[in-house]
Amino acid sequence: MKSCVVVGVNWGDEGKGRMVDLLTEKYDIAVRYQGGGNAGHTVINDSGKFALHLLPSGIFRNGVVNILGNGVALDPENLWREISDVGSKGVEITPENLKISDCASVLLPWHRDLDELEEKRLADKKYGSTKQGIAPFYSDKYAKKTILAGELFDREKLKTRLSDLLEWKDLTITKVYGAAPYTMEGLLSWIDEYGEAIKPFVTDTGEYLTREISAGKSVLFEAQLGTLRDIDFGIFPYTPSSNTLAAYAPIGAGIPAARITDVIGVVKAYSTCVGEGPFVCELFGEEADRLREAGAEYGAKTGRPRRVGPIDLVATRYGVRTQGATELALTKLDVLSYMEKIPVCRAYSLDGRETDSFPFPTRLDDAKPVTEYLDGWGCDVSKTRKFEDLPAEARRYVEYIEEAVGCPITYVSVGAERESVILRGGR
Repeated sequence: MKSCVVVGVNWGDEGKGRMVDLLTEKYDIAVRYQGGGNAGHTVINDSGKFALHLLPSGIFRNGVVNILGNGVALDPENLWREISDVGSKGVEITPENLKISDCASVLLPWHRDLDELEEKRLADKKYGSTKQGIAPFYSDKYAKKTILAGELFDREKLKTRLSDLLEWKDLTITKVYGAAPYTMEGLLSWIDEYGEAIKPFVTDTGEYLTREISAGKSVLFEAQLGTLRDIDFGIFPYTPSSNTLAAYAPIGAGIPAARITDVIGVVKAYSTCVGEGPFVCELFGEEADRLREAGAEYGAKTGRPRRVGPIDLVATRYGVRTQGATELALTKLDVLSYMEKIPVCRAYSLDGRETDSFPFPTRLDDAKPVTEYLDGWGCDVSKTRKFEDLPAEARRYVEYIEEAVGCPITYVSVGAERESVILRGGR
């Protein structure tokens, strides 16, 4: 059985969605195994342009079964709206090509409210949340204060469970934040509208995956965000509350004994970062504005401008190692075509010394980028489909990154469209 995980190497927003959309041509099943609706995967193909937040990026491939695993923050309201939006553009979404794990915990309306209330309380010390309820959701999940998707099928037991949760949650909402309490009537109305809408998709996906894998089906696992946003190995506390690593894929998919054969790490040809937290290689002023505009760097979920900088080889090397990447996809190479000299953050300066090692999170604010410049190529490469047809300077840039991080770059993206990619390594 062939199984591959597509993960972000850096801060997220690397272009994982366009890679999953491309790669699912070779796979039978696509599984989203963690995270929630707090980030977006932009996909451009024959069906149009889409910003997916919960739907797996394989949803556009005929014959591919898409799964939301138990590790996902399942927001029925936003998921149903996304299903309706994508479906209205001619993409067929049915229980045959989309399945939701019955063991996925449900993100409830109060999770989004609590997220916003806490960000307001933190004021200038906020974490940069997208206010989609992710942190409160995962906090409740591990405190065993959520419901599972499978509980939507037993109304009476569900009402009892919700009653207990409502009593507990209203204490926090009213006593800590002074906000209006929730009511059972309002909560059941929400369940009736959105929980009922997604019920046809809910099933035992662990059993389904086990059976299909035994039959020889291939699986592509899709992660959200990137290494540096991982709850355990990222720039804590400026992270979401899930594990963004390839190692978590079998667990979050519901098949913990599955063996991963390949890990494709996705990294941009330059760096971007949405939200708060340390970003050592960050550019400012006119230089940053020009790169942001060239790459259209605005959050797929929030629309807010992304912070930008040169490729950070220290962070990328750390991401490759932590993800266990077996190969890399380098995206948005075409964006750098306007630069005469291309900056590269090759090391950090910390305590008066250069280092190639990614520091402990609290030390990142003291680190400074050590930058060198490579020659630009000064021409449009978006139509190029063979590596040998790239300008020598562009090839050198790719090879420089490959050598620096110690992992082969097998895909080079030169545009957002599905076919705008160069395959290397005989693929």
